[in-house]
Amino acid sequence: MGMLHNLADLIKIKKDKMTILVLGLNNSGKSTIINHFKKPGDQSAIMVPTVGFMVEQFYSMAGVSIKAIDMSGATRYRNLWEHQFKNCHGIIYVIDSSDRMRFVVVKDELDLVLQHPHLCNRIVPILFYGNKSDAEDSLSSVKIAAALSLENIKEKPWHICSSNAISGEGLGEGVQWLVQQMRFAMLSNKDASKAKSKNTK
Repeated sequence: MGMLHNLADLIKIKKDKMTILVLGLNNSGKSTIINHFKKPGDQSAIMVPTVGFMVEQFYSMAGVSIKAIDMSGATRYRNLWEHQFKNCHGIIYVIDSSDRMRFVVVKDELDLVLQHPHLCNRIVPILFYGNKSDAEDSLSSVKIAAALSLENIKEKPWHICSSNAISGEGLGEGVQWLVQQMRFAMLSNKDASKAKSKNTK
């Protein structure tokens, strides 16, 4: 019975909308990645830097309706990120794999995200895109993971893949993983909430 119940929950989640935060420093390629997933008629020919944040809607290959909140990565807007943490189901963290000079800043911002109270106690899958993989001086996913100490992330499922926001290389693979993980995470968080509620009665 429990297995059938979980299967029913998965089917329901598949029909529901999922909210994803798209984070990363400015000029990492966040908006271009989101633009790739939009329908051809809705795509923008010219990309401009995001001011504050933008909300976009698209469907994954699994047919899941995704609301993507594209958060500006400019220094003055990064304090807005935390206002969206509470209601997100997953995170896409975009890294310019060729911008080695700012890897320290990337790591500092990532650490703040992971430590935030609205995220640290929930299972929120994180997809890392090592973007601009076509650049000559880009780092591989393995080297990026090492530079950011991703192996220290123990409480959340995470995955990193190289990507090219212009050609779309690596983007579909990443979102497919994220959608699957969000489904399981939503069930786990739901079960944990029920157990907590039961114990307090």
